[in-house]
Amino acid sequence: MRNGKLLFGILFIGLLATSCYTEVIIEDDFIAESPINTALVLESYDLWYIDINASRGNGEVPFLQRAFTISFDRGVLYVNNNLAGIGNTGNGLGIDVGTYGTLNGAVEIDHDIDRLWLLEVLAVNNRTIELYEPNSNTSYVLRGYQRNNFDYDLVFYDNIHYFLQEYEAWEKTFTSEVGAINDFDDENYLQFLSGGADGVFRSSVDNTAIPLVDLVWDYEGVYEVFDVEGDSMLKTLTLDYDFLGNDYFELYVINDSAIELFHVASGTVYEFTGRGFVQYLKANPKTGKKREKVKNSIMNVTRQRKM
Repeated sequence: MRNGKLLFGILFIGLLATSCYTEVIIEDDFIAESPINTALVLESYDLWYIDINASRGNGEVPFLQRAFTISFDRGVLYVNNNLAGIGNTGNGLGIDVGTYGTLNGAVEIDHDIDRLWLLEVLAVNNRTIELYEPNSNTSYVLRGYQRNNFDYDLVFYDNIHYFLQEYEAWEKTFTSEVGAINDFDDENYLQFLSGGADGVFRSSVDNTAIPLVDLVWDYEGVYEVFDVEGDSMLKTLTLDYDFLGNDYFELYVINDSAIELFHVASGTVYEFTGRGFVQYLKANPKTGKKREKVKNSIMNVTRQRKM
């Protein structure tokens, strides 16, 4: 384990078959004293949110890099790799991706795809731990929550650019009668490729309801998702059509497979439905989605869509 003093904190673990809680005090080297203590810490919260922006080091642990949350449940490892379905899949814990065993101040994880990993467990404060991979000198910061106080919606909106990438294509399924005629009326499909908050999008004017394999992408450009000052649940989206200029939208999520784009300039509302769900279950780490450090740019605008 790295040199350094473990900080004090308090963690709670739910007792099986009861609603009572036992207080677990993390003192100096508490986690390192025994495998049981390490297990108590890891299992004291239902979910650990992986704060990818707080990670440090030049390496990566693939299954931590992909996941939004991780859960340690009596030897079984669960993760939420997708935003679509988060909060419902596995009763909120996500999917089973492997097993784990605890050692003195460490956890050994046997991931179904990524195989064996030995990670040191360090206490940061009463609800935060750090998983440290010594071979690559890489750390991941995890913040603990119980299911009943975990804000799935906030996680969803904070990472909405990944949600856009979880479908092979978005098909236009509704256009409002209200709104000025504009060039975007002709676009029937959108695709968002990985690249953090700003990445590559493609668009197509092909007819709706055709097989995805028959789609012809007519244009490729750059998109960016923005936060809005003072409105945590509103995101805006720009599609850069190069010499044709930008299309600017307010972005709203209808459900796990549908979004609404409000074209501010024309006042037109479009609905798109996701097709070809990309489920990041136990994806090959060489081809599967990986989270990156992302900090959205902030727009100082006022919501224009009248709900």
